[in-house]
Amino acid sequence: MNRKSEKNLIVGLDIGTSKIVAIVGEHEPGQPVEIMGIGSHPSHGLKRGVVVDIESTVQSIQRAIEEAELMAGCEIRSVYAGIAGSHIRCLNSHGIVPIRDREVTEADREHVIEAARAVAIPADQERLYLEPQDYVIDGQEGIRHPIGMCGVRLEARVHLVTGAMSAAANIRKCVSRCGLRVDDLVPQQVASSFAVLTQDERELGVCLVDIGAGTTDIAIFTQGAIRHTASLPIAGDQVTNDIAVALRTPTAHAEEIKVKYACALAQLAHAEETIQVPSVGDRPPRRLARQTLAEVVQPRYEELFSLAQAELRRSGYENLVAAGIVLTGGASKMEGVVDLAEEVFHMPVRLGTPQHVTGLADVVSNQIHATGVGLLLYGSRQSAHGPRRGVEAVGGVWDRVSNWFKGNF
Repeated sequence: MNRKSEKNLIVGLDIGTSKIVAIVGEHEPGQPVEIMGIGSHPSHGLKRGVVVDIESTVQSIQRAIEEAELMAGCEIRSVYAGIAGSHIRCLNSHGIVPIRDREVTEADREHVIEAARAVAIPADQERLYLEPQDYVIDGQEGIRHPIGMCGVRLEARVHLVTGAMSAAANIRKCVSRCGLRVDDLVPQQVASSFAVLTQDERELGVCLVDIGAGTTDIAIFTQGAIRHTASLPIAGDQVTNDIAVALRTPTAHAEEIKVKYACALAQLAHAEETIQVPSVGDRPPRRLARQTLAEVVQPRYEELFSLAQAELRRSGYENLVAAGIVLTGGASKMEGVVDLAEEVFHMPVRLGTPQHVTGLADVVSNQIHATGVGLLLYGSRQSAHGPRRGVEAVGGVWDRVSNWFKGNF
């Protein structure tokens, strides 16, 4: 028996608009998650976080999974997958139950969470994520851990995130077509928060802004609990598109120029710096000032941060986020992004890179992997409540082939 099959291995699958990443981690109770392998493949089947081409998404997932399996030396059976898109909604709900034996037990806690979960949501939405914020016993507020406390009536306040049934079903279908099982679907901003936020920030109040390629996902925390989630349909792809249109260059070259030379604050780009811009068709490439590029990029980032600020204001928590803003996601890596964000938000801003993991930590200490690492950390929390083997040693290939046939025919 291969040594790895005895370990509790977990897989996070970040299904993004620009790339699909599979990260394999090993979880031992009481220990940080150790990253064993990672696989990444460009994604062409999603638009603004939502699957629009199943075939192409299945192929990208398959490639990312195979690469991760090779690196970790294991066979992946199930994954914790991320979900994003402007269909994501949130609401804060609460439930009340009597305490059975005058002392709160785990069963009472489960009952009150069920009571809070039983809230009407639109017929085309499904519940994706639920997190208790705090508990109230006989009017005594702000209780974090109610078990063992005495009282007559228990209330729970919870944060509930819902998403479109069709979007969730399409992600599950893509994953099952690869012969894999979905352990859980987790909203991407919730996953990223596990990877990049510190406990102090959650307590003080913080707003996480995860800027991907297709969506910008927001999560607001105060007093240690999640209070508000949202998704904006403007992100890195719009910046690439602006560059392609303004500099009259093909989209693939625009993406390359953005990654290599773009700057979100025009005053940081020196006038004498120039870049080479490929032209469309067989025209010769041109040289342009880097400042010209920054002047194209800056307005789009200003718009993005203004929309995020409007969302923060609308949530009612703007004055409660003392720790400020944490930016993460691939499109937050650009020079000048933090400076521009501080100008727009008038708050401290920092870049959030994935933490709380060991092993290949240097490989994943990049904002691009915030969601993937967060899914792993979420999975490790779930498996602490009950073992769920997502990976087994290399060997059960026949099962894998038969699963693939079931998924495809």
